[in-house]
Formats: sequence, structure tokens, C-alpha cells
Amino acid sequence: MYFFVSKPLLSKVYTHIDQQVNRRGVKLLTLLLCTLISNLSLAQQKVSLSGKVKDNQHQAIPGVTVRLDGQSMWTDDQGKFKFINIKNKNLEITAQAVGYQAFKQKLVLKEGSNSFDIILVEKDQRIEEIAVTGLTKSQMTNRTAFNVTSIDATKYYNSTINLADALDQVPGVRVREQGGLGSNINLAINGFSGNHIRFFIDGVPMDNMGSTFQMNTIPINLAENIEVFKGVVPIWLGSDALGGAINIVTNKSNRNYIDASYSYGSFNTHRTTINTALTHRSGLTLELNAFQNYSDNNYKVFIEKHNNRKDNYAHATEVARFHDQFHNESIIANVGVVNKSYADRLLFGITLGQNYKEIQTGARMESVFGAWHRRGNIVMPSLKYSKNNLINGLDVMLNANINLGTEQTIDTVAKRFDWFGDTHADLPPSSGERSRTMYKYKNRDGIVTANVNYNLGNKHVFTLNNVFNTFNRSGSDEINPQNSAYEYAKLSQKNVLGVGYQIKEERLWSAHIFGKFLSQRNKNGNTSSVNSSRFGYGTAVSYFLNADLQLKASYELTNRMATPYELFGDVENQDANTNLKPESSNNFNLGVLYQFDMNQNNQFALTAGALYRNAKDFIYQRLNQNQSKYMADNRDGVRTIGADLELRYFHKKWLSAATSWTYQYLQNMQQYEEGYTEVSPVYKDQMPNIPYLFGNFDLNVYFPEFTGSGHKLNVGYNLQYVHDFYLYWPSRGATKNTIPQQLSHDLSLVYSMRNGRYNIGMEARNITNERLYDNFSMQKPGRAFYLNLRYFITKK
Repeated sequence: MYFFVSKPLLSKVYTHIDQQVNRRGVKLLTLLLCTLISNLSLAQQKVSLSGKVKDNQHQAIPGVTVRLDGQSMWTDDQGKFKFINIKNKNLEITAQAVGYQAFKQKLVLKEGSNSFDIILVEKDQRIEEIAVTGLTKSQMTNRTAFNVTSIDATKYYNSTINLADALDQVPGVRVREQGGLGSNINLAINGFSGNHIRFFIDGVPMDNMGSTFQMNTIPINLAENIEVFKGVVPIWLGSDALGGAINIVTNKSNRNYIDASYSYGSFNTHRTTINTALTHRSGLTLELNAFQNYSDNNYKVFIEKHNNRKDNYAHATEVARFHDQFHNESIIANVGVVNKSYADRLLFGITLGQNYKEIQTGARMESVFGAWHRRGNIVMPSLKYSKNNLINGLDVMLNANINLGTEQTIDTVAKRFDWFGDTHADLPPSSGERSRTMYKYKNRDGIVTANVNYNLGNKHVFTLNNVFNTFNRSGSDEINPQNSAYEYAKLSQKNVLGVGYQIKEERLWSAHIFGKFLSQRNKNGNTSSVNSSRFGYGTAVSYFLNADLQLKASYELTNRMATPYELFGDVENQDANTNLKPESSNNFNLGVLYQFDMNQNNQFALTAGALYRNAKDFIYQRLNQNQSKYMADNRDGVRTIGADLELRYFHKKWLSAATSWTYQYLQNMQQYEEGYTEVSPVYKDQMPNIPYLFGNFDLNVYFPEFTGSGHKLNVGYNLQYVHDFYLYWPSRGATKNTIPQQLSHDLSLVYSMRNGRYNIGMEARNITNERLYDNFSMQKPGRAFYLNLRYFITKK
């Protein structure tokens, strides 16, 4: 049978078949190509692993050494790590950090990206290590772009030193005290001192803590780290510091522990400290810090022959201080919650304290007092809130507090005293030793600080910071109620607004740029308000040539407003000067950090820095007209150049040594002065009463198993040197009026038992009994001995 098919129809059939074949072919070819590309992609896809290291309270741990597949790295400030180009899929990951048990686990990775978090468990207690694995918090801070030195405060916990003593061992830092325990303190960083330096606790300014809290009365056990920023200060601290900042970092690990210590020593000195914290699994937490200090401060001082009436003013002699007793008692309590979805930390706190201080001298040794004294207390409610990743990448911090305490100066004895006590030289009944008064006042110091960070990925951070300070002094004098100086309040309000941006390539380089706007309003009594505002800006950069060598550079046009105490006085030894102008400075800093090993047993760490500063309207301390008080004043200009160097050496686990040296030259650039028609004779003079060369050396020997496992002995030696420096202007014939060279030696011995649960510390300070001087030749204690007993226990 034949079928007849027309050609047009056949053509249509062929066309249809071709279309079907083509479509299927295209589909098949597409499928084959996709499969090939997919297989090639998978074949070329790299195996990677990222994660985060946390403690058993789920808090991020920075500076942890993580090793995997022959690679090694440190976690960043968020505790994160990431490995790429991993060759093996069956391998072992390890993590080590100071203060935590070592972590080790087998892993089987899949193709592509992998994620794995590590939980580190804290050791039973903190043991100082010489050879460490991973970076400590202090080392992490030191590796930022800023010129900063971070001190690990935990290594001093078994000693009797305070925060000021620890700071005095930092390169570029000089702590200057007017006497013994409880005396006024003036801390200098690279030549800038006093209120050029700002103090913080966990980033919150300490401007309103009053006389109850000073660096030389706060126990070292309150801090975990102490950060010393030299020159440029990071934007998140939110201050108008001109020369640097000190930030006390407390322990926020949410542990359950008790840390108690008591020390006794020369001049009838007693110190007690109790720190404890309780954290429930629900997040409820309680923190308590309590401490007290007491000393008679009856150490001997050297007096010139013109002050020695008992020898008919013929010979110099030594006498004991007879009116210098000091004591203070303080409690800091916080209660709240931690590790919640709405807050990492939300704490409501109260700080209570009181102090009593007998005033032995004025601004110089020639002014002697025998009854004048002061009292003060602090009542400070506070709020602390912080939350990381409140919204993805957004970190928020808010702190607020106000000091409701009172201060009182009491000068009611109408007699004249000298270094041998009451001379029975009666004064008119209306007189006191200096100025008859029982002035009692409140400063009403309040601070609100807020900080917001937005993290855009791992490389970009945007920061907004604002700090508001308010000061309102008012009071009355019951024995002088008509004094017009007390009728009107003294007001000061200051606001510092800062914005910043950071870009970084982790472990390679980082750069910060920032700007600050400062405004202040002051009012003294019934006078009109004085308003001022300034704008500043700066940058800080850092580059790692390799993992052990870092270069730093920073610059800032910085401004500082006068403090209320400089403007209105401190009602003791600081005169008022309401005509002070804000000061400004161009600050340049260079720095280098270098760590190197000669071999496995010998390790070195080198830190060096250089600085240049050109300050205008420089606020400095001088003596008043009759040289009985200090007074803040402006100089048109002061130029500073300086450098500091620190070298540390470690041998195995039983020996460490370190030395640090600072040189700083502050030059007066004020060309014309009141009373001179020509160029000032002190133009380009070295600024007086400021040390320009000083250093220290320390040596420690460790016996890790002195009398058995868990028992340790540490023997230490420390030397401090200060070159002689001018007391007055060199060009005014003051070459003989110098503060002499000073060299002091300290010895310490610390014995720890039961893995640090029980600790005994013994110290001998200034063992050669050298004469040590500070501000305007004010003498400090001579040879002294101290014993410290400490008990520490923790529970996970």
C-alpha cells in the first residue's frame, strides 16, 4: 500500500522534528555545560573555616591564638577568626590564651565554608606567666594604632602598690605626689600633666569622683588592665584631654569569686580590700568592691636651717611630720543583669565613701600647719548599660552618674605652727592658720556619656560619642556666714561631641580619623556667663611589617577647656583663676613595637616612641603671689619634643627584666610677658619644675614550684631614677635652685600557695632611704616596709 504525502506536508514534518531535536539538544547541552561548570567550580572551591572564641559566659575573647592546618592567627577584638585555603579536611584545631585552659578538638570539614565556635574555660585563678601563648588583653591594646601602653594589673595583686605606683613604671609617665598616702597627686605623660591628663574607669570619666578617689588611694585589685594613652586619645573615651588619658579597665568576666587582702606597713599604714562578684545562671549579678586606707604619714623630712628654730637656725635637720593623718573608706556596689537579649550588661550602682585628711603644708615646705584639715564624702548613684549587636553591627553603651557628696575645709585654730609643732604664737581670734573657715559645700558633679559603634562588615567601624559634664558648687560657712564669695553658685557645663571612622585589614593595617566639637559655659557668682567652643580633629594609623613588627603614627589638633577646679579653686591649695582661656595643641606621635626571639629560651620586646607638641594658651601650674598656693595660668605657647623607650627580656619561665627611659624637653615660647617691654628673659627657657630625664629598671626571678606543686615564689627588684631639674626659670639665675638627682631601690617577695589561693607579699621601698622630691621640692616618704596578705577563690 502506498501513501502519498505532499512535499509541503513533508517539509512541515521535517521542520517540526528538527525543532524538537534542537530544543532537546539545547537542553541537553545546557545541562551538560551546567554540570561541567558546577563540577569545575566545586573542584576549584576552597575550604574555609570561620568562628568565634568565647568564654563559658559566652563573652568574646580577643587575642586568642588559634592554630589549624599549619596556620596560626589571633582572634580580633570581637573574638573572631577565619582560615582560608585549608588543604586538609581531617585535622585538629587548637586554641590557647592566657588565663584559660588550652582547647583541642578533631574536625572534619566539608567543601566550601565551615563554621565552628570555640568555648574556653577559665583557669581556677590568674597565674602570671612569662612565656605566654596568645595575646593578653594588654598586648591587644598595645597593638592598636594609638600610642598606648597597657599594664596587666593582675600581676600586682599580691603587692601593696596602688594604681599610681603601677603607672610610675610606664615609659613617659611620671607620678608626682605632694607627700605620703592620700596626698594630692599630679600625673605627667610626656611633659603634659595635671588636668591635661584625663582619668576614666571603663571609659567613664572620673572628673566628678571628688577627694575620696585618687590614683594613689584606689587599690590595684580594682583594675584588670590600666591603659595609658600618650598624646592622641581615641574618640570612644570622649574627653578634651590635651596630653593623654588613663583608662582603668575592671574585670567584667561575670565570675563568682572573692578577692580579699590586708596590708600593714611603715608610718602606721593599713590597707584593706575586698572584691567579690556573684553571677547566677539566670543572668542576675552582684558586684561589690570595698576598700579602706589609713596612715599617720609621720615620716621624717629634711628641713633647711632657716626652718630650724631649735638649733637657733644654725643647721639643717630632720623632723617627723606631725599633722598628716589620712584615712578613707569606700564601697562600690552594682546590681543588675548580664548576657540578656536586650543587654550585655545593665547595672544600677551606688558608690559611697568618706575621707579625712590633715593638711601638713601648703604648696611649699615653708608653709606648715598643725590643725587645718578637710573632710569629704561621696554619694554617687550610677547607671551602666551596654549591648553589642543591638541591631546587626550596632554596639551601644550608656553611662550616667552624679556625685551628691559634700566637702568641708576646717581652719579654726588661731595659732602659728612650725616644723616642731605649736610655737604658741597666738593670732587674732578672727584668724585661722591660713583663713578662718568651716566652709562646707557640694560640687554636684554629674556626667552622662554615650557611645555608639556601627560595624560595617569586618573592616569598617563608625563611632559617635557624646560626653556631658555639669558642675554646680554651692555651700555655706557657719562661722563666716556673711562672706559674699559663698552667696552665689559657681557653674560650669561642658559637652564633648565626637565622630570617628576606622578602616582596618586585620593583622595588617588600620587607620582612624575623627573630629571633636567642644563647648563650655561657665558662670562665677552673679557675673555673666562665659561661653566658648572649639573644634578639633585627628588621625591614627598603624601598619604591621610582619606579625612581630608594628609601626604607628598619629596626629591631633586637640583642645582643652579649663576645669572647674582651675577656674574656681579647690578651697585648699589651689587658687581660682576665672580668666583662663581654653588651650590647644598640635600633637604628633610616632611609635614602633618589635618582638623577637634570639632562641626558644630568650625573648625580647621593644617599644619606642617619639613626640612633638606645639601648645597655645598652655595651662600650667605656678605658685601664687605669696607662694603659698598653686594657681593655674596660661602661657602663650609651649613647645615639647620627647622620646621614650622600653626594652623587656624573658629567659625561659624563671627570669624577666625590663628597663624604660623618657626624655622630654618643654620650651617656653611666650615671647612677651607682663612687666617687660623687651623680649621676656625666659623666652625659650626650659619650663621649670618638670623632670626632663627619668627611667626605671626592674628584675624578677620566678620559682614555679618553690615548695611543691601549686606553690610559687617571686623575688623582685625595682630601681627608679630622676635626673636633677630646675625648680625655677633657668634664665633668672636659678641654676642652683634645682631639685636634686634621685635614685630609689625597692625589693619585693611574693609567696603563693594552693595555686594562688593564699598569698604573702613583703616589700621594702626606698631601701637606701634617699631623699625623694616632687612638686616644688615637696618631700616623699623615706625607707618603708610593708606586709600584704591576700586570699583569692573563684567558682565557675
